[in-house]
Amino acid sequence: MYNDQFLEGKLNERKANNAFRTLRLPSDKVDFHSNDYLGIVHHQLIQINNQHLAHGSMGSRLLSGNDALIEQVEAEIAHFHQAETGLIFNSGYDANIGLLSSVPQRGDTILYDYLCHASIRDGIRLSLAKSFSFEHNNCIDLEQKLTNATGTIFIVTESVFSMDGDLADLHELVSIAEKYHAHLIIDEAHATGVIGKRGEGLVQSSGLTERVFARVHTFGKALGCHGAVVLGTANLKNYLINFARSFIYSTALPPMAIAAIQASYRLFPKMDNERASIQQLIHRFNLAAIRFEKLPSNTPIQIVIVPGNEAVKSLANQLQDAGLDVRAILYPTVPKNSERLRIILHAFNSIEELNLLIQLLQ
Repeated sequence: MYNDQFLEGKLNERKANNAFRTLRLPSDKVDFHSNDYLGIVHHQLIQINNQHLAHGSMGSRLLSGNDALIEQVEAEIAHFHQAETGLIFNSGYDANIGLLSSVPQRGDTILYDYLCHASIRDGIRLSLAKSFSFEHNNCIDLEQKLTNATGTIFIVTESVFSMDGDLADLHELVSIAEKYHAHLIIDEAHATGVIGKRGEGLVQSSGLTERVFARVHTFGKALGCHGAVVLGTANLKNYLINFARSFIYSTALPPMAIAAIQASYRLFPKMDNERASIQQLIHRFNLAAIRFEKLPSNTPIQIVIVPGNEAVKSLANQLQDAGLDVRAILYPTVPKNSERLRIILHAFNSIEELNLLIQLLQ
C-alpha cells in the first residue's frame, strides 16, 4: 500500500475540530437541504423526448466540441436575461474561475464582498490583480477601499448569498461602481429561477442589466441541470473565448446537457405557483419563534445559528432522526462561532413538514 501518511496531519486536525467531512448518499427524508428550489429535479420535470443526443462532446469548444445547439441556447439565454450575449461554462465554479482569473490584469484592483463564494475567491487568487475584501454588504467600507484602488477596478458580489440567504443592495452598488468608474460582476447562482417574476434574477428584476459588466447564472441549483453562463457584451464573450483557461482547456458540455439547459429555460419562467409556494413557506418560517438565532432572509435559504461544530452537528442529527434532511454547516466553511443549520425551503415542501421542523427548533 502506498505510504501517504503525510496527508494524515491535516485530516486529523479536521477530526479534532469536529469538522471532518464525509460524503452522504441521498435518503428518503424530507428535503430541507438541496438547492432544488422549484422542485424541477424532485418532480423530474426536464424531459428530452425523441431526441438522439450525444452524451459526449469529444473536445473543447475551440476544437471539436462546439455545436449549433449550444450557440442557439446561449442566444436564447442571453435574450431571456436581456443581455447582448452569453458564454456557457461547464459549471458555476468554472465560470467564476475563468472570468475572474482572466479579465482583471496586473495593476488592476478587485474588491469583493467578504462572504463571496469559494469559486469567486479562487478565481481572484488566480488573477494578477490586487484584491481586497470589503465587509459583508457594507457599502461604506467598500467606498473607503475604493479610494485607494488603482488601474481598472472590479467590484464582485453575489445577488443572493449562499450561506446567509440575504440580498446584495444592487442599486447602491451600481451607484458606487459608476461613481468610481468600476465594473460590477454579480454572481446570480442562488437567484436564478427564484428571484424576479419569472425567476430572471436580481439584476434583471431590479432593472439594472445595462449597468452591470458581467452576470454569472448557474444551472445546477433551481434549474435542475448543470453548467453556467457568463452574460455580458460581445467583447466580453470574445475575450473569455480567447483568455479564460477554464473554458479553453475544458471538454465542452455534451449536447444532452445543453438540451437539458434549454428545456429548463423553457420551463422555469412559467413556474409562478412554485415561486408563490416558496414565498408562503418563507413567510411562515420568518414568523416562527424558535430558541436559536435566525438570520433575516426573504429567500429560500434560511439560516439558524448554532455556535460550535459539535452543537450544530448534534442538532442536525436530531432533525435527521425525525425524518428531516437538514444539514449542518461547519467551521471552517463559515466563521468560528457562526456555525449553522442551512435550511432550504422548496416549492414541494408542505406546511406540515415545515411546522414539524419549527416545532423541533422551538
